[in-house]
Amino acid sequence: MLPMEPKDYTVIRIEGEYAYLQPDHAPADEALFVAMALLPAQVDAGTRLHYEMFSYTVIE
Repeated sequence: MLPMEPKDYTVIRIEGEYAYLQPDHAPADEALFVAMALLPAQVDAGTRLHYEMFSYTVIE
């Protein structure tokens, strides 16, 4: 099992209860589909997020 490394993402779009996250330094076709319930409440398109220890936080 590989350890989960911290990663940074940008929210590229929101569709209903789901957000598409673009990993930093990754091709555009590798967007991640995540339920909004797992993200901080203030998330909107363009928000930058940091993922670590199974938790997302907003990058200021």
